[in-house]
Amino acid sequence: MTHLETRLIPTRFRPVLEAIAQASGTLSDRIRRGGEMAEAAAPSSAAAEALFTATLRGAGVRWLSTPLRPEPQALQPDGALAVALDPLEGASGIEANIPAGTIFAIFAAGDTSEASFLRPARDMLAAGYVLHGPRCCLVLSCGQGTQIHVLDPESRRFALSCERVALPSASPEFAIDAAHYRHWARPVRAYVDDCMAGAEGPRARAFSMRWTSSLTAEAHRILMRGGIFLDPAITRPGGERGRLRLLHQAAPIAFLIEQAGGRATDGALPLLDAPLTELAALSPLVFGSADKVDRVAGYHDLPEAEVSALFGHRGLFRA
Repeated sequence: MTHLETRLIPTRFRPVLEAIAQASGTLSDRIRRGGEMAEAAAPSSAAAEALFTATLRGAGVRWLSTPLRPEPQALQPDGALAVALDPLEGASGIEANIPAGTIFAIFAAGDTSEASFLRPARDMLAAGYVLHGPRCCLVLSCGQGTQIHVLDPESRRFALSCERVALPSASPEFAIDAAHYRHWARPVRAYVDDCMAGAEGPRARAFSMRWTSSLTAEAHRILMRGGIFLDPAITRPGGERGRLRLLHQAAPIAFLIEQAGGRATDGALPLLDAPLTELAALSPLVFGSADKVDRVAGYHDLPEAEVSALFGHRGLFRA
């Protein structure tokens, strides 16, 4: 059985986080062994959901919402908490040995699932993710900074390795899926163009582009090294509201990033200020070092003529 070091975790969250840690340890073992977890994404995600659902029963969770079900499940009538959980984010990359993740958000439970989840995103009490990579890491925040716990495969214990993450600000890295370049809004294209212009452009330095199919892996890299991640809305039909699920993916990542001293927006506005109006609501997401995220928001405030100009003319954003 997998255990979690809980000395810095408030008592009210310990049962649910211990259950998530236990299920995550089992899931990481299954991923490493292959088999059903290395098959197509849908069967893998369904198996992971069943594992977390079974483990969370009796852990004080009244309502459980996952992307695989249209309605939340009622687990424990007297439970005080509601959990939104993406059991296996990035499942499509497992076959290629790309790290996948488990993302979760914890709210106070209401009498109904709607009252529990459909509320301001800032009502979140705690959030976290588990990165099922070369090292299995559980990253969480209960509203007092972001902690990192690393699974010891011999003792089966998630040991606290960092009490309070301070997100670095100096990284020259940015992550975005360049395949959608022609569908980005002009402020996003302008920001990326200025980064790609290198030392000769308005940023006066060289940048490196990163991208994987795993949101969790990208979030962990940025927490460790700094930089910025952009998954913006696109102008192509179906992409105007973004790609990521606000409740199960974008909001909990935003919570962790803010607790580590970073920023998270929908491209222009703070993401956690967004109301959760439907379980399957989608959202753009830009997060990372505060200065970089603020710069992207600033591009949305530029006059149309300056956003459309060649990078050399955007003097407002030099260096």
